[in-house]
Amino acid sequence: MSDGLRNRSCTLTEVKLKEEVRMQKTRPKHLEIAKIRLPLPGIISILHRVSGALMFLAIPFMLYALEGSLASSERFDAFRSCISNPLVKIALLGVLWAFLHHVCAGVRFLFLDIHKGLELKTARLTAKIVLVVSLVLTVVIGGLVW
Repeated sequence: MSDGLRNRSCTLTEVKLKEEVRMQKTRPKHLEIAKIRLPLPGIISILHRVSGALMFLAIPFMLYALEGSLASSERFDAFRSCISNPLVKIALLGVLWAFLHHVCAGVRFLFLDIHKGLELKTARLTAKIVLVVSLVLTVVIGGLVW
């Protein structure tokens, strides 16, 4: 091997070592999830997925309740006594919030899909609006039904 090639290969190896050392210094040793602060649009996106999953999981219970309430007057009375329980009402409020949030966030995402509201200021504003509207509608409708 000539000296020129040997020096060149040593130089490449040295460069790779320096790069690895630099990468090790700049990269965190472990991911500190508690220090990561997700912006509000990201939180709304995650809540959209959570609300969809919650509604999906609630489908069998809602269908069972609907079938039972339509089967006979005795089962309807049993259904009414079941939903008079405060814990069941809170669970139903959770499903109501999931539905309302999913609708509001879904409309926001449809606008984002057609490239409306992509600017940072607008995206943050619409995320706040989705959160506030879904919570206010949940309180209003929940208050009327409770």
